[in-house]
Amino acid sequence: MAYPKIKGLIDAPFTPFDSEGNINLSIIPAYAALLERSGMTGVFINGSSGEGYMLTEDERMQLAEAWTAAVPADFKVIVHVGSTCVRSSRRLAAHARKIGAWGTGAMAPPFPKVGRIEELVKYCEEIAAAAPELPFYFYHIPAFNGAFLSMRDFLEAVDGRIPNFAGIKYTFESLYEYNRCRRYKGGKFDMLHGQDETILPCLAMGGAQGGIGGTTNYNGRVLSGILRAWEAGNLAEARRLQEYAQDVIDIICRYRGNIVGGKRIMKLIGLDLGPNRTPFQNLTDEEETSLRAELEAIDFFSHCNR
Repeated sequence: MAYPKIKGLIDAPFTPFDSEGNINLSIIPAYAALLERSGMTGVFINGSSGEGYMLTEDERMQLAEAWTAAVPADFKVIVHVGSTCVRSSRRLAAHARKIGAWGTGAMAPPFPKVGRIEELVKYCEEIAAAAPELPFYFYHIPAFNGAFLSMRDFLEAVDGRIPNFAGIKYTFESLYEYNRCRRYKGGKFDMLHGQDETILPCLAMGGAQGGIGGTTNYNGRVLSGILRAWEAGNLAEARRLQEYAQDVIDIICRYRGNIVGGKRIMKLIGLDLGPNRTPFQNLTDEEETSLRAELEAIDFFSHCNR
């Protein structure tokens, strides 16, 4: 099957929890509206930013239903269905199809560690077959699961074998490999850029029509601005915005990264999504105060999503 390539930025939402640690579905309509105002074109739910592996199967399905009901008509909802149990992934994929999600995706499982291309292809093949009408994306994030495999070799192995395979969400540091995958058979597959800190160099290489990001939750206006500046031929502005995005990322890296520090930023911009689940270590009140001060020092609250 041939699918249109995604253009623009897809957000990877955090999962909202209440004070008791239960999923908070009531806040999702306001969350979806914030992302739309910030220039997003869709969501990739229940992934790493969403603490997907720490949710029950029922919670993941409830979140998928809530997001598909809350987003605007032209918003794409891609449901991450990866799991350590392929049968569970197949149920989640079939559910995504049933509720009208736009697509599905899966990262390699953290256990057992996938160490061969054929293992990864078989894993994706079984999951994708549970929702054969929906485009399926592999989510390449080896830092989370140790699947440091050649994505160029993976594309060759999957080509023609999974009819609804659409492409890769590429969250890895090798811009060389990213571009090799983008150029495969003249750009046959969709290569969604997955690192907010390097959007501009991927644009310069001719790719990155679309991307899936985590810092887009609160810094999407800036990141969307990089795409607009590039399209307008304003390289100086694109560079300025990319450097600013890196300034924001430098800060969250001092506060346990996007999943913990980034989620707390949502509270600071007016959308309290609650705590992270164990074993994540939530920020203390003192750390939150320090985080706010560092963000104020770079004038973040004049640039952030709102």
